Amino acid sequence: MRGDSICLSRASVSSAGPVDSDSTVESQNKGGGLPAPAPPAQSSDHCPVVVPERKDMPEFVVTALLAPSRLSLKLLRALVMSLVYFAALVAAFVYSCIGLTNVLCRPRRGFCGRQRLSSPECLKDPTLGEHCFLTLRSSGLRLHYVSAGRGNGPLMLFLHGFPENWFSWRYQLREFQSHFHVVAVDMRGYCPSDAPKEVDCYTTDLLIADIKDIILGLGYSKCILVSHDWGAALAWEFSIYFPSLVDRMIVVSGPPMSVFQEYSIHHIGQLFRSNYIFLFQLPWLPEKLLSLSDFQILKGTFTHRKNGIPRLTPSELEAFLYHFSQPGCLTGPINYYRNVFRNFPLEPKELSTPTLLLWGEKDYVFQQGLVEAIGRHFVPGRLESHILPGGGHWIPQSHPQEMHQYMWAFLQDLLS
Repeated sequence: MRGDSICLSRASVSSAGPVDSDSTVESQNKGGGLPAPAPPAQSSDHCPVVVPERKDMPEFVVTALLAPSRLSLKLLRALVMSLVYFAALVAAFVYSCIGLTNVLCRPRRGFCGRQRLSSPECLKDPTLGEHCFLTLRSSGLRLHYVSAGRGNGPLMLFLHGFPENWFSWRYQLREFQSHFHVVAVDMRGYCPSDAPKEVDCYTTDLLIADIKDIILGLGYSKCILVSHDWGAALAWEFSIYFPSLVDRMIVVSGPPMSVFQEYSIHHIGQLFRSNYIFLFQLPWLPEKLLSLSDFQILKGTFTHRKNGIPRLTPSELEAFLYHFSQPGCLTGPINYYRNVFRNFPLEPKELSTPTLLLWGEKDYVFQQGLVEAIGRHFVPGRLESHILPGGGHWIPQSHPQEMHQYMWAFLQDLLS
């Protein structure tokens, strides 16, 4: 890991420079609009024409006019952050009780997570692809990825969620490598990719810049972007700011950040489902709670009888726990959440990239109402959405066959 890596924000685009106030234009206007003012002229037959200069509003006047809006925004943010940290304390109490209960019920596991010294064999499965590293141009960070099917077609890039890694796309890597160059990346902060320790290294700007660098670094000018959970939140933002780099999107169980924010304000039940987000605003405590009793909270997330991943083998479970068990490897993923409220409130944006949206009927993380909310922000005809009966939050792993059928149909015109 490279904790001292430099983090760079997405470059802003500057507007055209100011117009010279002394420059003149022709008075003849062939476009039918108002004629431009003629330049001053000295003549024996005519009096000199004086063109008054446009005076900008004094800076102190602009500041005074904007002061009420700025103050209101600051007060709103202060109120929101007060509520967030209150909710964080409540969540910390609840999860601390859960963590201590796990320790008391399994005393032999102790208070700390056991570090895994060797990776499970399923992470080395050659049928999934070749393990590689890519150095990002913007940040210099080194990301791990698994690649298969190079030369077989367009780039299909997979972005995972939390608490997952590239292995969550194992079914899709096998399914699509015959027609696409499939690449599943371990995102910034997820070992063995580089994981800076600073919270400021996990802003949305930096994370979507990573996606751009991955696509270009692999030698492509665009891709089919497939994403889930946190990866989906970043994919939505990426498609807005870099639309030319995205040919199609397949999004699974993840709303755009602005839609999630807007929806949660009006649906308090969604906030209760997302209670862990508040816990993750706190320093060091979330990492400690997740590691208690040998990562029992994470184990329960994956293996829960009702909400977990069905048919998950012990080796596959270890494929997710292996990297999280390494010293300090929980901090990077949790830092994603520590930036969630940085830009509150977010302005809703129009979505236009052709997208296939898949949602689980029984998703315990996100309510079904978010699907309709996402559709309201889409350009008509660009969104195809399906709710999978009986599906939960982990569709790429729990319902791969249904997901693949929808994907093949959605991408059929690209194949022909």
